[in-house]
Parts: sequence; structure tokens; C-alpha cells
Amino acid sequence: MQPKVVVKYCPEYTADVEKILRQGLQGLGEMSVFVKPGQKVLLKVNLLMKKRPEEAVTTHPSVVEAVVHLVQEAGGIPIIGDSPGGPYTTGALQGIYARSGMKEVADRTGALLNWDVGQTLVSHPEGKIVKSLAVTKSVIDADVVITLSKLKTHGMMTFTGAVKILFGVIPGLLKAEYHLKMPDLKIFAGLLVDIATCIKPALSIMDGIVGMEGDGPSGGKPRSVGALLISQDPFALDVVATSLIGLKPEKVPTIMAAREQGLASRLEEVEWIGDPRSLWRIQNFVLPKTSSVNFIDRVPLPKTARGFIMNRVRPRPYFRHELCVGCKDCFNNCPPKALVMNEENRPVVDLDACIRCFCCQELCPHQAVEIKKPRLGRAIFK
Repeated sequence: MQPKVVVKYCPEYTADVEKILRQGLQGLGEMSVFVKPGQKVLLKVNLLMKKRPEEAVTTHPSVVEAVVHLVQEAGGIPIIGDSPGGPYTTGALQGIYARSGMKEVADRTGALLNWDVGQTLVSHPEGKIVKSLAVTKSVIDADVVITLSKLKTHGMMTFTGAVKILFGVIPGLLKAEYHLKMPDLKIFAGLLVDIATCIKPALSIMDGIVGMEGDGPSGGKPRSVGALLISQDPFALDVVATSLIGLKPEKVPTIMAAREQGLASRLEEVEWIGDPRSLWRIQNFVLPKTSSVNFIDRVPLPKTARGFIMNRVRPRPYFRHELCVGCKDCFNNCPPKALVMNEENRPVVDLDACIRCFCCQELCPHQAVEIKKPRLGRAIFK
């Protein structure tokens, strides 16, 4: 049976969000199908960093609040949580919950915020890349996991949605270790698929009302998409979401990794229900500068030759020192330790050591890191 993806037109963050989500859920069964009375329900949101809702970096609080209400109606106990980029501490969570609007949602609804920063090792014998994972304790303690992803581009993975959001169950700085151990794009995409098949969220809901284009997941620009998407299958949801913005599956490493594991990866493998496709006429959705050359990671080359070619065609982080405040977030969170701070306390990158995970750009609170293509790369990949 084909996985179902509900797609609903929702142009703005208003009170209609809850009504539209409720209507959409009827295509899969009401929330009571997925949540039973007394169950602890982790609402795994996207809280990448301390950003305001209007910046389109994090899941919008109106979507989170709507899901909280639906869970509460079913008798569940909603717990809002994520392991953002950087250290996984209660202090870091406090600032992010406040800035993203999650604290206000909790205050209004009585939903809980997760403060448990512990981790647990879980076995995943079916995994293709890893057979065990260290995950946040909040995931293990929950009876039900519902993800609330944000439709965004991503410098390393081209697109981040229902599958990529689950990288946020990896606690804090351990994410950097996975990046360092798996710099190959194909292997890292396989890891993300493994995480998704390990966690098995009961529902995947995507906030595509306002997404992000360009150099996401934090440095791009908000882009109106006008969509709420719901599915029991995160892989199918990403296939539909990327089709809305005209992004071919072959450009998304997680979709290709899912295809290798026999999971949904083509639009014809998915049952689209809800509103008609004709409601969305999204053109020229801007992709990250990395997307045109990511395929090089899949070309077998000797290590020396690969490094020589990569440094001349592949995008690189560019640090705008005039915007930098010397906070060292990039330096502290660089997986391969490819950054040094100069005498003005500004970052400088060693391109031979850089693995192009773009964590520096992703986590910069001042958007002082851009992704730029070298001249040769611009000439080849126009």
C-alpha cells in the first residue's frame, strides 16, 4: 500500500492553522488514532538556533500550538523539545525556547518543555550505516514521537524536512562527531535515513506555510509556500514537499539514500490526498549554492585528486569579518576543527581540513558566514 501524504493549503499563520490541520488529519484518522489517553507525546520541533519565528529558521509556534491542542484533545501529554545545534544544556534550551516562541506556547496551553538533557544508547540492528545510536533521553521516554519540521533548504543536504529533522535526536555536540566520522555525503545521508527508521515517528507534520530558500537552514530567505503536510511516512512527506518547490528527488541525498533502502522516493510511489496540486505555483525556488556540485561526492577519486578538485569547484564558507562579533560559535562547533581565530578574534578556515558540512554557516547567530563558489566552480556549474 502506498504511503499517504496529506497536503493542505494554508497561506498564513492564523487561527486557521488548527482548523486546517484538523481537516488534514481526517485523511489519516483523527489524532486519537495516534495518541492514547495518558501517553507522553514528544513534539520534536525544529529549534536549530535562537531565532524569532518570523525568520523562518524554526518551526512556527502557531503550528506547534495547534498540534498541542490536538494531542491534548486525544488525552495525550505534549512535551515540546529538540536538541539544537551547539551544546545541549538547559541554559541553551532556555534561550531558544524563549526566542522561538515555544515558551509562550507552553505558557498558554500547559504543554511541557523538555529540560532533560540526558542521552541513551539504543540498538538499531536494521541500520545500514550504524547499528546503534546515542539519542536524547526525551525520545526514549516518550510513548509517541511526532515531528514538526520546517520546509527549508540546507547547505549540505540541499533540503531539510521530515527526515533531516530527526538528526536533532542526536544530543548536542555529538552531531559534530557524526559529521566528522561521515564527511561523505552519501554515507551521511544513509545515517539520516537510519535515524529515521530507528525513531519511527508516529506522525510527521511539516510547516511549509513560510519556508526558507537559498542558503538554509539558517542563512537563507523566508519564502511563502502556503502548505501544511502530514504523513505517517517521513520519506514520503519529503518527496511531496520537494515536489511542491520544484526540487527533483535526485538532488536530495536523503531521498536517494531512502531509494537505496527501498523506501518512498518517487512521487508516483506516494498517495497525495488533501488539496489539489494546482493550488501551488511555486517557481524559481532558490537552492543553496552547494546543490549543483554535491554529485562530486559520489564520484570515485583518489584522495589527493579529490582534495585538489574539491577546493577549486566546491563551495566554501566565506567569513564576513565586518559582521562577525567574535562569539566563536563557528569555532567551537566545527566538526573537523578546520577554523582558527586570527589576531582580531575572527575565524579563518583551512580548506584542506574543511569537510563542507557548513555547520559554521548553519549556527552563526549573526549571518556572518556565507557560502560561495570558487571561480572555477561558478564557470562549470552555472
